[in-house]
Amino acid sequence: MTGFEKTPGWLDWQADPGHPRFRVPEGAVDAHCHVFGPGAEFPFAPERKYTPCDASKDDLFRLRDHLGLARNVVVQATCHGADNSAVVDALRASGGLARGVATVRPDIPDAELRELHEAGVRGVRFNFVKRLVDAAPRQDLWDVVERIAPYGWHVVVYFEAADLADLRDFLLSIPVPLVVDHMGRPDVTKDPDGPEFEAFLDFLRARPDIWCKVSCPERLSAVGPPALRGEPAPYRDVVPFARRVVEEFSDRVLWGTDWPHPNLTHHMPDDGLLVDMVPDIAPTPELRRRLLVDNPMRLYWPEAD
Repeated sequence: MTGFEKTPGWLDWQADPGHPRFRVPEGAVDAHCHVFGPGAEFPFAPERKYTPCDASKDDLFRLRDHLGLARNVVVQATCHGADNSAVVDALRASGGLARGVATVRPDIPDAELRELHEAGVRGVRFNFVKRLVDAAPRQDLWDVVERIAPYGWHVVVYFEAADLADLRDFLLSIPVPLVVDHMGRPDVTKDPDGPEFEAFLDFLRARPDIWCKVSCPERLSAVGPPALRGEPAPYRDVVPFARRVVEEFSDRVLWGTDWPHPNLTHHMPDDGLLVDMVPDIAPTPELRRRLLVDNPMRLYWPEAD
């Protein structure tokens, strides 16, 4: 019993996902996933805007092995605020097979910042999605960047497509590499060659150190998964958007499951099906290897080169 009651209507992650038909290349990385609690051990933040179900590091590592993946990048969830204890616990338990993305405040003590780095944190996340977090002052974010820059960390940014125009100049001014979550959440009912998505691609073109995660089709899709496993093109309306990003920016794209898929009410994805979508968005073996192995290793485990 955790003492935390999950937000009503939100679904639990699938405890028995299917086995992927697509066999990922050796060394593949899930570059975007989370741990939630367990709440009894790592309490959720009082200021959170949602309460998830428990999703422990052991559950995450079981999924990693089930899907044939080798490594994880564990991203701090907003429900834990700036207490990164659950992420750090997962990193330390991974035996070097996980890296982390933290949430930090400008006044974080130097000793805590060093501890995060030693545990395997390599970036911080700035969340601009208003329904998930309250807006942080731009000066606070800038102060965080100054604190992390000496460690060689990057900034992961999460925003919705409609907000990019207002954020663009600020984001491009950040003097460390950027990683964009979930393709900037495009409206996939629109034309992937249309002006809205072209504006996002222009943002990626603006600097050679802006990376992009082609993740979360279950959040973006208007058509959903196929009715039966094995039908072609899961989340088919997301495919042309993701493929454009993968083919143009093949040396700076990342992929992740987003397990345990927080805040979903309409359906809970089968993680095996998400893996099976990879050949649709990365149609050649070379593109798949870059997406799943080479790029995340270069960003998160450069010492392995």
